[in-house]
Amino acid sequence: MADGGKMVCVTGASGYIASWIVKLLLRCGYTVRATVRDPRDAKKTEHLLALDGAKERLKLFKADLLAEGSFEQAIEGCDAVFHTASPVSLTVTDHQTELIDPAVKGTLNVLGTCTKVASVKRVILTSSMASVLFHVPHLGPNDSIDESCFSDPIICADKKLWYAVSKTLAEVEAWRFAKEKGIDLVVINPGLVLGPLLQPTLNYSVSLIAGLIKDKNDSVNKNSRLVDVRDVALAHVKAYETPSANGRYIIDGPIVTINDIEKVLHEFYPDLNLVDKNEASEIIPVIYKLSVEKVKSLGIEFTPTEVTLRDTVLSLKEKCLV
Repeated sequence: MADGGKMVCVTGASGYIASWIVKLLLRCGYTVRATVRDPRDAKKTEHLLALDGAKERLKLFKADLLAEGSFEQAIEGCDAVFHTASPVSLTVTDHQTELIDPAVKGTLNVLGTCTKVASVKRVILTSSMASVLFHVPHLGPNDSIDESCFSDPIICADKKLWYAVSKTLAEVEAWRFAKEKGIDLVVINPGLVLGPLLQPTLNYSVSLIAGLIKDKNDSVNKNSRLVDVRDVALAHVKAYETPSANGRYIIDGPIVTINDIEKVLHEFYPDLNLVDKNEASEIIPVIYKLSVEKVKSLGIEFTPTEVTLRDTVLSLKEKCLV
């Protein structure tokens, strides 16, 4: 729980994970300074201003990842900074300008500001499993993944996984800078994040489920791992509140097949047929060993996959996005 209503900053606050972080922080009694690209854009801010406690303890600030010093006003006086702002897209025309520069330069911009603000005790960075998984050309069932694994930007670039390149380079630079400047940095590495939306628009990960429902096509991998947005947001808050928290925290779920997803979607859409059953029986899961013991040590209990999927669909229907 909050200690005397401390003040914290959340960057990119209108995003999917960030909105849930803001919601949890307000619920815990914190005062939140939230950065967005345009505080006057109601579509991006209304859902934040409607949160419990927002009227009293939420203030919006305009900030741009690539504008040096633009986070200073928001971070001034804060005890911690949750840096979530980073572009998420798998289809870009110019990966350097659209993904890599905002991710890397934006992270260094925010960390640089933190070094100038004496009140900041800890920075919690939202990274991704994309900066963990691609350290060998192909993961096999005997490969173990834990917090020591870093993606190889060269392997990622060869596969044209530009999002993975952006997240890996941003995280590597963050660790280098934090070490150099003595910043207490904690990093959260989530997998594919699903669960209910607070924002009114589709984000990348939830759009995969919306695509399955709307197009009846198979836009999700045959086998995926997914994690609940509420668990990911809680991991961020716990990483701030737990004095001993340190390093990286992988947060990802067990393997989910397209059949598992179809089963839940069928409750809502009985006529939906995502997979040819003969094809499904031939699916060989991409299994690698994954350790999530470290994040569990923060007190995170994972939401069951069915609950996450069901709540995702209910949220999509409620917001008229399918």
